[in-house]
Amino acid sequence: MEVYLVPLMLFASSVLMAFAWIGHVKYKHKSFFVALIFSWLLVLPEYLLNVSAIRWGVGTFEPSEMAAINLSTGVICIALVSKLFLGEKLSTRKILGFILMAISVVLVVI
Repeated sequence: MEVYLVPLMLFASSVLMAFAWIGHVKYKHKSFFVALIFSWLLVLPEYLLNVSAIRWGVGTFEPSEMAAINLSTGVICIALVSKLFLGEKLSTRKILGFILMAISVVLVVI
């Protein structure tokens, strides 16, 4: 069960963190304080998911494997939030870079 649930929890935490980091940019007309509150409200459940996944996953995964999953999904989620939520264009070079990151995680975890 952990083999599937831990990566999903890490991915979900990365989605929340991506919105916390850059999601507020879509609402630049709001004050800095509103952006700060929005980000912090997303960070708490993100942190709970992340720490829970890592604690639960030890034994099924090595800590370095979970860190690789977490970091790569974080970057990929930033790209997805940038593209789908903020409307940023992803160049071919960026897409290839994300594919290389996914391959690197597979190499680390297998």
